[in-house]
Amino acid sequence: MDVPHKEMSELASKDSFGSKSTLDVNGTAYEIFRLDKVVGEGLDVASLPYSLKVLLENLLRTEDGADITAADIKALAGWDETAEPDKEIQFTPARVIMQDFTGVPCIVDLATLREAAAELGGDASKINPLSPAEMVIDHSVIAEVFGSADAFEKNVEIEYQRNRERYQFLRWGQTAFDDFKVVPPGTGIVHQVNIEHLARTVFTRVVDGELLAYPDTCVGTDSHTTMVDGLGVLGFGVGGIEAEAALLGQPVSMLIPRVVGFKLTGDLPEGTTATDLVLTITEQLRKHGVVGKFVEFYGAGVAKLPLANRATIGNMSPEFGSTVAMFPIDDETINYLRLTGRDEQQLALVETYAKEQGLWLDPNAEPRFSEKLELDLSTVVPSIAGPKRPQDRVQLTDAKTSFEGYLPSYTSQPNASIPVTLADGTSFELRNGAVTIASITSCTNTSNPSVMLGAALLAKKAVEKGLTSKPWVKTTLAPGSKVVTDYYDKAGLTPYLEKLGFDLVGYGCVTCIGNSGPIIPEVSAAVNEHDLAVVSVLSGNRNFEGRINPDVKMNYLASPPLVIAYAIAGNMDVDLFHDALGQDTDGNDVFLKDIWPTPAEVEATIASAIDQDMFTKDYADVFAGDARWQNLPTPTGDTFTWDEDSTYVRKAPYFDGMSKTPSPVTDIEGARVLLKLGDSVTTDHISPAGNIKKDSPAGQYLTEHGVEQRDFNSYGSRRGNHEVMIRGTFANIRIRNQILDGVEGGYTKDFTVDGAPQAFIYDASQNYQAAGIPLVVLAGKEYGSGSSRDWAAKGTSLLGVKAVIAESYERIHRSNLIGMGVIPLQFPAGQNAESLGLTGEETFSISGITELNEGRTPKTVKVTAGDKSFDAVVRIDTPGEANYYRNGGILQYVLRNLLNG
Repeated sequence: MDVPHKEMSELASKDSFGSKSTLDVNGTAYEIFRLDKVVGEGLDVASLPYSLKVLLENLLRTEDGADITAADIKALAGWDETAEPDKEIQFTPARVIMQDFTGVPCIVDLATLREAAAELGGDASKINPLSPAEMVIDHSVIAEVFGSADAFEKNVEIEYQRNRERYQFLRWGQTAFDDFKVVPPGTGIVHQVNIEHLARTVFTRVVDGELLAYPDTCVGTDSHTTMVDGLGVLGFGVGGIEAEAALLGQPVSMLIPRVVGFKLTGDLPEGTTATDLVLTITEQLRKHGVVGKFVEFYGAGVAKLPLANRATIGNMSPEFGSTVAMFPIDDETINYLRLTGRDEQQLALVETYAKEQGLWLDPNAEPRFSEKLELDLSTVVPSIAGPKRPQDRVQLTDAKTSFEGYLPSYTSQPNASIPVTLADGTSFELRNGAVTIASITSCTNTSNPSVMLGAALLAKKAVEKGLTSKPWVKTTLAPGSKVVTDYYDKAGLTPYLEKLGFDLVGYGCVTCIGNSGPIIPEVSAAVNEHDLAVVSVLSGNRNFEGRINPDVKMNYLASPPLVIAYAIAGNMDVDLFHDALGQDTDGNDVFLKDIWPTPAEVEATIASAIDQDMFTKDYADVFAGDARWQNLPTPTGDTFTWDEDSTYVRKAPYFDGMSKTPSPVTDIEGARVLLKLGDSVTTDHISPAGNIKKDSPAGQYLTEHGVEQRDFNSYGSRRGNHEVMIRGTFANIRIRNQILDGVEGGYTKDFTVDGAPQAFIYDASQNYQAAGIPLVVLAGKEYGSGSSRDWAAKGTSLLGVKAVIAESYERIHRSNLIGMGVIPLQFPAGQNAESLGLTGEETFSISGITELNEGRTPKTVKVTAGDKSFDAVVRIDTPGEANYYRNGGILQYVLRNLLNG
């Protein structure tokens, strides 16, 4: 937890509004910056949304007269809810939180920054986190083993064998860098650990000898950092590049946002879950359009929502498209903090501070909002989402029909029924729609006792009726923290889950991020030989194409109880409301309604099975790790000794040849198109993720370096090696590069070769770079939606791409492109590649970029493509982003500032 009396030195606030004051809590004096001191003509702080009050306090406390001024504070305090965002502010998060997939590159870059600083004559010791940073290793465990009592131990053992180099590197980082802590493997999912332990809600820190109290805020290297919004903590995902800058004391530039108020009324009806609620909200907000906006929940219905439900909603903010999904602080917040083991002084501070600053929920208040939506909770019905996007909600009553409607587009054999015999002699007919993965996983739901215990109670009733999971289903259970296992055991429910094959496989994200492991081998063989469209059902937040498993074409999000129900049903063509799941021991049909637990049963089990001692015990020494972690040999020293033979961790190339002062930016001449893409290309399509195939460029690289295929591990685990990651960028098996006809996967045309043959994207990019030819990417709407993956931008840059031209962008990816020195451009309004007649075979030139050298950002630049030309909108949206681009990237900007400051 936070160490409140750790000294730090930073520039004192100018305090133009005289807002600095003292707050006494149980005899301890805290310095605070009072929001009610910001007064003046046209300023109405009291009616601001909760989230903007948190930002306002942030500006008050960090005002320095240079980057953050009294004018900035007035602009936020005088927020015009009707205006479009145009005012930039600098947000300084209290802390940074990371998971290991995206966090390892951060530490690699920090280690490389130290060396670069020394090479340029600077002090390497300056390269240290200036904001507290915490990393939870949760993305590396793969469900290789399942359905057995020793699955967890075996998977952890495999994880350590594969990731030994990475973990040694992180152990070094934990000792080499100040204010950097690591939660070792086998502990929990980053976002659940965040809400259960790391989040403070009100942060304390000693600054220049004074004990300050201020709202807990954080940025994270995972888009689902927004889960902590449910706890009243303003947190959101940024690219790893931005996170690194925040670690080094750089504020996050942002425009004062529009805030969408989402009013909740009524109560959830019996038979529905938090998952049903969040899928309903996701669909509604995605339709409304909230990309780049804050969403804030208010109204009487908020007070009735358990904290776990609020966190579930906050978690899905990236699926809505919003920056945050905020909930104010109230009694439920305090109750949750107490349950999860926070001390009484912290509870008193949170309540006193929130009430003093106008941050406490008033269920009857109507803050000013830019837009308003409303949901009556009583209208929520059981739902799933799929087969490829989280916003594609389907009422459970329509699930079978919906699946049947999608099926013809996923298989050439819609009526196939293939005989399969497993190694143990079990035989069955495998059909399209077979549930080949049923996984209770992901931070979205595994933090929520109501759905987790609901699933376990359903399992108990199913077992008592004699029901079993179908033999072709890979069943996995990956809770978000050890507390879940504790309350399953205390409630006596673990044996029933295991009876259905839902044995513990690990504490991590697992299936939701593509770490599902292989499906049953004989099932995989039948699927691939006969082009079957099989499905996964998971309690996650992501179901994009190609994400879950390479053998599984259709993916559905569902609540944990429904995951188990579908494992028993075995196929998506079952109507869970009218078709029997199976027969009991007497041969009678058993329906879902017969085993669905009542709300009273769930609440009674929560009350009897969960207590504060579980959280206190499990988090007592959370950074220590098990014997495996403690016995890892740990390198020492201020700089890391790179192993040239390592295929996991390599020195980053971003500072090679860097000078103390930036070179002028140049226009782009003679560029070729690397990819021409359609709408809704996500960072899952761009960023390397999942398994590494042997015949892919990354697989070839590993083979050449003596790595056996069984030890390839995943792309995520090798994020510390840029050579692997470049080769996996744009290599998703479902990506469709429109330069080629009807081809899926990481291929393009290589125009450096006569006849422009088809080639791997990586191989073509190497030829282009060798010939000195810059590259561009053409894209459609919502380019880069999905997780905040830094490698989607890093890989793009390292492939030699200098510009992306899209119809529209997701916020984080657009910003990350700039952070890696790639200029994001936008087609003229109402235009796209097709309407402009672009095929992707043209040679491109882009002029007008050099205006940035004169200290201003052009609104448009001229793009010439063959015999066509148009004015593209420059999507460098803030002065801070312009500075990053002029320096060739955000890290170069930070390093030069540290050296020259």
